Amino acid sequence: MRTVEHASGTSSTSASRAALELLVHGVGGATPDKMLNDPRTVRITGDDTAAVFRRADDVDADNGPDEQRTAPVPEAYVWCNLTSGNGTRALWLLLLPFMVVNLAHWMRPAAHDRVRTVRLYGLLVRLAGLTLSVLLVAAACEVALDLTAWQCAGTPACAARHSWLGFLSPDASNGGWWSRPGRRLALAALLPTALTGLLWYLSHRTWRAYESQEPMDPAAEPEKETGRTALNRPGFWYGRRLVARLRAAHTAAGLLTVTAAVGTAAARFDREPGGPAVLAVLGRLLEAALVAGVIVVLWVVCRRGRSEKHLDREPDTRLTRFLPLGALGLLVLTLVYAGWERPGWTSTGRLQGDMTFGTIALGQGALVIVLAVVAHVLHRALPDRRAAMRGLAGPAVAMLACALGGVMSGGVSQRVSDWLDGTHATLDGPPVLLTWQASVIPVLLLVLLVLCARLGHSAWRLARAEYETVRREYEEQSENTGGEKTAGAADEKAADTAGEKTEDGARTRRIARARAMATLTDQAPLLVAVTSTATLLLGAGALVGALGTKETPGGATTHAYAFVQGTAETAQALGSWLIGLGFILFVTWGRRAYKDPSARRTIGILWDVGTFWPRAAHPFAPPCYAERAVPDLTWRMATWTQTTRGRLVISGHSQGSVLAAAAAWQLQPSVRKRVALLTYGSPIERLYGRWFPAHFGPEALAALHRDVDCWRNLYRLTDPIGGPVRLPGDCGPAVDRGPLRDPIANGRTPEHPLPAPLLGHSDYQADPAFAEERELLLGRLRPEVPVQRLETCHQDFEQTV
Repeated sequence: MRTVEHASGTSSTSASRAALELLVHGVGGATPDKMLNDPRTVRITGDDTAAVFRRADDVDADNGPDEQRTAPVPEAYVWCNLTSGNGTRALWLLLLPFMVVNLAHWMRPAAHDRVRTVRLYGLLVRLAGLTLSVLLVAAACEVALDLTAWQCAGTPACAARHSWLGFLSPDASNGGWWSRPGRRLALAALLPTALTGLLWYLSHRTWRAYESQEPMDPAAEPEKETGRTALNRPGFWYGRRLVARLRAAHTAAGLLTVTAAVGTAAARFDREPGGPAVLAVLGRLLEAALVAGVIVVLWVVCRRGRSEKHLDREPDTRLTRFLPLGALGLLVLTLVYAGWERPGWTSTGRLQGDMTFGTIALGQGALVIVLAVVAHVLHRALPDRRAAMRGLAGPAVAMLACALGGVMSGGVSQRVSDWLDGTHATLDGPPVLLTWQASVIPVLLLVLLVLCARLGHSAWRLARAEYETVRREYEEQSENTGGEKTAGAADEKAADTAGEKTEDGARTRRIARARAMATLTDQAPLLVAVTSTATLLLGAGALVGALGTKETPGGATTHAYAFVQGTAETAQALGSWLIGLGFILFVTWGRRAYKDPSARRTIGILWDVGTFWPRAAHPFAPPCYAERAVPDLTWRMATWTQTTRGRLVISGHSQGSVLAAAAAWQLQPSVRKRVALLTYGSPIERLYGRWFPAHFGPEALAALHRDVDCWRNLYRLTDPIGGPVRLPGDCGPAVDRGPLRDPIANGRTPEHPLPAPLLGHSDYQADPAFAEERELLLGRLRPEVPVQRLETCHQDFEQTV
């Protein structure tokens, strides 16, 4: 496959017939030869990550004579390499809590003239994201500093069971320079510090690859701000400055968390009576510097959000450079301070993890509750009956992000504690709150199991009800398309009735079952609402349980009621093992999703929805592929229409339809009027419109339909992802045509002698309706009088529908 940098230089007369069909694939990915139905393809523009392809015979089609242009030129935009790769990228799944909290930022309800409330909403989500970064690093500190260096290495029996900890043991026969508690903590602090550095590196590398892609600057033709959606703002897909600021703040927060874990333990010993006065003063100075660093981090996070009305090209180099370096310098000073010789200092009990994790959990719960109040105020200002959870989707998803972080922290800490101590009960173990958080996992899974059983039963009942509907639909189709039948054909059909009944009945049940299962997507708000509510209540119960738990020597706990104690211990053990199993399955499924196309199509829509949005709340979230894909499509459409003065149909399937709509919003109004939109299997309203009403709500989609030349949407009832747009249209009766029949025929017919497949979300091009709608849209590309073209479009659509 060769690469050709294509530039058209046609005259105004020959360019008047120019027509282009730009294809954008969906979640599962595609190759250019399959999209263009030709094994000989040429890369017109782009690189190995994302590029535009044409057939080899169409490379110079824009420059050909008028009489040779009998059909629009097809092009394929291939972007699957932005979200797929080798198996190591499955490790991005470990950043799932960060991605989920970033989604909460974009799920705010639509609201006009509520600027301060909208800013408050964004601020609360950014603060929730900051707590997740602190929680992750605090969990690493708990594992490395508390459980390993402080408890296990400080207990001769535990250190003896793990030979790699022998040089840290305080035992007289093995003790050495590293056996002092402060030095052990300083050495163990390298692990959470390295984790923070790794997160900074990954964020910086992806920032250079994604956020650095500058979109088109529409300054040549400014567009009046309408407030219908922010997707048409020039700086929406250019979050370079904000990501840099948040990356600096979160990196500094992680380093300050390690500083606090090491410094407070040494300062607490120095403040005891008889301690060195110099070290006590130095400890207080370091604590004051730590508090000042925390204030600066909070100021950076709270200062400002996204700048979308213009391209913010200048990052805050001083802030992004010196804030992490300042936190790193303070950490180094603290490590030196902790490693100072302190006679009589021994490691007993736990570090101050209980207070740390309790404060984080309490703060996250308060942030989620306040966020729910703000979201409710925004939703009441502009109610949307289709919005998921009546505008509370953002707070619910933020709660799930906090729950994921808490469960991962509690489960990993419990598993490491069990591995280090085994059944010897010589360690105090992780903080009580983390143990209680691990114990809520079985209860939460039980709640989800009951809910899934209820949804499955509802789907089964719906499938039974759909059976008669499906049977009548295909009987009517057979009667309408059968035409005149000969007597011999009728006798032959009657002779084979028994065999056909069995085959058609089974296929009818499969169709009805597929339709019922597809409706489960619409039950996602119920699933999220129940899960987030249960998580909030169980988290509060874990916090209360931790406060009500009394410690006994050896790390055991007692409770006022023996039954509660036994149940809690059983749940804690089960939750710990479930976390370990879940982690293994998590990484395994992640690797399979990147290597197996069928698995990627199954779970890829959730991942692609999450990484579609820019990193506005958390800089360590997986990168936003749309910050590369949307500018690519915008540049291609704008430069092609400007060069050829032709008209263009952008055709998007599944997630490609969302990219197509986002790119159309970024076009200048004059260019947008020359673009027609064809979407199929599109989640643009079913998922994005319900979960992200501020950006894909009814007003935003209606405005897009008015701005583009024409828009048609295809969907099936068996499609679990795509759905109707639910908009009346100016070009024809409505934007939606459909629903398409799937399969095309039930059983064997003269037109389909072999059984037609059940397609669901895939292969919309196989349906004859797809070719009809595409021809109607492409017919608008012919150089006719605009009024005549519009009248033809109305007549054709009325006949079609």
